[in-house]
Amino acid sequence: MKVEQISIFVENRSGRLAQVTKVLADADINIRALYLAEAGDFGVLRLIVNDTEKAVKVLKENGFTVSKTEVVAIAVPDRPGGLAKILNKIKDYGVNVEYMYAFIEKSTENAIVIFCFDESNKAVDILKREGVKILRGEEVYSL
Repeated sequence: MKVEQISIFVENRSGRLAQVTKVLADADINIRALYLAEAGDFGVLRLIVNDTEKAVKVLKENGFTVSKTEVVAIAVPDRPGGLAKILNKIKDYGVNVEYMYAFIEKSTENAIVIFCFDESNKAVDILKREGVKILRGEEVYSL
């Protein structure tokens, strides 16, 4: 019930993101979701792509530092309070959200939220118990 995400460390300078996206495009890899965090001279680009293994391979071949992480993707009702309800349930169990990002799924009434939790397995158990729809990797990769 987890999704593979890749993290790429990139220099914070003009053109570096263009290089990452060109490498992926040339390898016919589609970006499904992304999150970029700046940290001074470097940034961390987190991606969910349609072919994680191939993306890691081609990025490393092109000199990028890449790692893989498992994250949790859930469907959240796209309405006021949809996310707040879920975050309050997670809070009640003492699980911390390390970071998150979201996007709208164009064919449904839901937003997709990607979470990195400090205790992923516990978070997945809580979300299941609370009736939250957890997406499989294949579902996210094919959006």
